[in-house]
Order: sequence, then structure tokens, then C-alpha cells
Amino acid sequence: MSAVYVGISANFAQTHSMYKLLIRPILFLFAPEKAHSITFYLVKTLFKLPLVSSICSMMYGTSNPKLERELFGLKFKNPIGLAAGFDKNAVLVNELAAMGFGFIEIGTVTPKPQDGNPQPRLFRLKSDNAIINRMGFNNGGVAEVAERLKKVNPEILIGGNIGKNKVTLNAEAENDYVKCYEGLYGVVDYFVLNVSSPNTPGLRELQEKEPLTALLKTVCELNRSKSKPKPILLKIAPDLTNEQLDDIIEIVEQVGLDGVIATNTTIDRSGLQASADTLENIGNGGLSGKPVRKRSTEVIKYLHDNSKTKFSIIGVGGIHSKEDALEKLAAGASLIQLFTGFIYEGPNLIKEINSELIKRA
Repeated sequence: MSAVYVGISANFAQTHSMYKLLIRPILFLFAPEKAHSITFYLVKTLFKLPLVSSICSMMYGTSNPKLERELFGLKFKNPIGLAAGFDKNAVLVNELAAMGFGFIEIGTVTPKPQDGNPQPRLFRLKSDNAIINRMGFNNGGVAEVAERLKKVNPEILIGGNIGKNKVTLNAEAENDYVKCYEGLYGVVDYFVLNVSSPNTPGLRELQEKEPLTALLKTVCELNRSKSKPKPILLKIAPDLTNEQLDDIIEIVEQVGLDGVIATNTTIDRSGLQASADTLENIGNGGLSGKPVRKRSTEVIKYLHDNSKTKFSIIGVGGIHSKEDALEKLAAGASLIQLFTGFIYEGPNLIKEINSELIKRA
């Protein structure tokens, strides 16, 4: 058995070193959403083989007390999480946990299942190390996701990113968030209210002061009525002005929110290498990846400095290297999340960041 273990370890080591040279180029031959489906199928199938999960943990996982973080009553084994949007339906939680993440955020989950926007709706900008998406909260609905989460690894912390259905009017949005909260309460460790996706019509209007305050008050009051309240966070857009960020700080403190995730995707297209024709052919959607790094870090720093650290910040946006991760943490993030960087750089990025954090601890 030990010989088999060593042999499989060697194969994983080759995969680890060849992701950007071999695996990614093959996946990038397919349309982005097709490549995502293929990846999920292959990973799910591979992890059914004996020892694969253990060997993956050995290759990419990093266990060290210096990496542990305690935030809003939760203990994170390391500060690197997977951002919402990658595993919307909680299909690969155990498998992704084996790749070294300290926590995984599923969703965005809506009360009812929905197909999302018409395809194509996911686009690579390879020259910019970026992605544009207008997925539109495609997911199986809260009941399906909750049932699946009952069977996942309890050792990994799970965040539930929740939103409203496309057909739900903003005036009735609170009901959708409440339904998602109730449906996921027993199977997630913290909640994230997503009001910042640019791909659901009118959703970003909920970031305005009055509707946002009302929404957060409703969910927080419900949460406080529970015997064991869960941490509640808000995910915001990078496109907010400083005045709007001031409102966010005021609202978060007023309603007693636990933290903010900064940031979601951007609608800004400035400074891209991709041609104007390419961008015009793609059309609307949220941009993620390297181009959003700078603005995301600016938002984190602004929130950190002007809130006087009264709430925690999870930093996400353009993390493609250990240097990018350190930048987010130095700006004031307590935890970070990967998404586009995970797609472009592979799971070794998690190990690289964790190893650097141990060196600097």
C-alpha cells in the first residue's frame, strides 16, 4: 500500500507542477462554462479513487498553528477561502477542502432554483488574466443546496452566500434573504448577503442606504432571535464611491454586522489589454481577476482605516500570487478569498500563500 501511495503522490506532484503548462491549456481549449463542468466531473470522479483525497491534502494542504485565525467566533485553520460563485451548489466541498482551503463559500443561493442568464455568459480575457461573467445566480435553490450540505465534511468552515431570485421585486427582496437564511441556517457557519452582483437586474440598488439598512436589520434581528446566531457579512461592489463606502461603514456598525467582503466583480472596463471589439462582443457582466486587484485593495484599506477596525474584512479580488495576498492582508483584510486566481494559477497558489504566511509569522 505504501508503494501505491508513493506512486500516486509522484503523479500528483507532476500534476502540481504541470497545471499551468498542461492542464490549464487543455481546459482553456473549451468554452469557459464547459471547462468548468468538465473540471467538476473529473474532480468528482477522481476523488472516488482510494487515497486521492489524502494525497491531495498532502500535496496542497498546509497545517500549522501560525495559520489559524479566530474571527467572529469561528476558528479558521488558515486564512485562505474559496469565494462564492465557483461552487454555487456545494457539489465539490469535500474535494475543494482537500486542496488546502481554510473555508469555502458556496452560492450565491436563491430561494427557488433558477437557470440564470442565457448562454454564453462566461468569458475569459486571457491577456488580462481575467474573467467576465453574467451568470445570473444560476443555482439549484436553497432546499437542494441545504440537503447536499448535510453530507459534507464538517471540518471545513462553510459560508452561505445568499441572494434574491431574479423575478423577486426589490420591495420583496427581504423575504428571499430570510428564506435562504432559514434554509441554510443549520448547515453553514456564516452568512453573506450578496447585494452587489451586477448580473441580476436592480440588485445593486439594494446597496443604497435606505433599502440596505432595512434588509440588514431584518436579517440581523432574525439571526439574533436564534439560540446560536451565525456571523452575518455583507458583500459589496468595488464600484462604490467613498461616500457610499462611508454609508456602508455606518450601516454595518448600526445594525451590528460582523463583517464585510470586499469586493465583488466590477463593471469597470478601464485599463484592459483586451480590445474594444472583444469587450463589445462580450457585452455586460462582472469583471474579476487581476484588473480588479488594485481597486479591491483600495476599498479594503478605506474600510479598514475609516471604520477604525470595528468590523472584520474578507478581501477578495485579483489575488493571483502570494504578493497579491500579502497586499490584501496589509490593507486590513483578516481573511482572503480566491476565485479567478484559483482558475488561472491552480491549487498550488493556496499552498504558496500559506507557506509565505508561515515564514512571516
